Amino acid sequence: MTNQTVSTDHVAKKILQQKPMYLLDVRKTSDFNDWKIESESFTYKNVPFSEVKEDVDALVEELPKDRDIIITCAKGISAGKTAEKLKEAGMENVYPLEGGMRAWSEHLEPVKIADIEGGAIYQLIRLGKGCLSYMVISGDEAAVIDPTRMTDVFVHFAKEKGATIRYAIDTHLHADHISGGQALAEQTQARYYLPPKDATEVTYEYEPLEGGNTITVGEATIEVEALYSPGHTIGSTSLIVNQQFLFTGDILFIDSIGRPDLAGKAEDWVGDLRETLYNRYRKLSSSLIVLPAHFATNHEMNQDGSVAKTLGDLFANNHGLNVEDETSFRKMVTENLPPQPNSYQQIRETNMGKINPASEEKQEMETGPNRCAI
Repeated sequence: MTNQTVSTDHVAKKILQQKPMYLLDVRKTSDFNDWKIESESFTYKNVPFSEVKEDVDALVEELPKDRDIIITCAKGISAGKTAEKLKEAGMENVYPLEGGMRAWSEHLEPVKIADIEGGAIYQLIRLGKGCLSYMVISGDEAAVIDPTRMTDVFVHFAKEKGATIRYAIDTHLHADHISGGQALAEQTQARYYLPPKDATEVTYEYEPLEGGNTITVGEATIEVEALYSPGHTIGSTSLIVNQQFLFTGDILFIDSIGRPDLAGKAEDWVGDLRETLYNRYRKLSSSLIVLPAHFATNHEMNQDGSVAKTLGDLFANNHGLNVEDETSFRKMVTENLPPQPNSYQQIRETNMGKINPASEEKQEMETGPNRCAI
């Protein structure tokens, strides 16, 4: 490396290519343990910046001299100061991550899922947050599914591919991250779709995304069919593209299933969750390629970095799809839930349009790991 700093794009490529990297994280240990840049190929060391300031020479003794060291912190400031101290102590192989974990949380890395008639499907992976957005391109038109708030990324990516965004679609009202759906629609004059059962309190205009709806994308007539699939939310709606791809939103993931409690309705919605997973999805073709809206760990990634498996694979291997006793299933999804996502109630209100936090506050609200799965 020749640059003084390292970009999030560089780190993302290392992860997807499963390349080794030495990462020094100078945040508080509790923050590091809660959320960090994840890769099985990485070597980690956590030394809070307060300790770096006290005894940088001790840290120098512990760091490798023959490897590039990437330094990260919350916003990039402490990482830069750490790099300066290490260089003053004689180390040249140190590079702070631009923007720190805040920038990492916003990075989107595109991976092609498949070629389709007249275009392709791309998965845009938010590695730092576990969010998965999609772009379906056919001819000169594109549909974006579950877009994040970094709308410029989608606009620029579509432009690179020679397409105009015609549709922005949310499979449900998100609670773990701020949706970019409505903002993207305004920015591109696209039509914004949202399930109406999730939209009873929204303050903006939208097109109803309902089971049986068909959205046509591009000259090649790529059909996006809506399938009502409640459980994570009461309005959750899956999408089937060309009878080949199943976009499951937050209902079904690769290694887990969606949680029903983020609107405080776990007991009410657990029955819907089971009905969707054990009845509605069972009626679908096992060859459908499942494309979820989140992933929890890099174990869910394929060799090419994509997060996708056939529905048949998931029925065979996903524990959440193989709890035959309904009482045991109910207990699993209501009594053993992980911590709530950070600021999830504020995020829901933001996605309803009830509040409009400043950009920096939105960044803070989204800080932390994905927690949509059981």
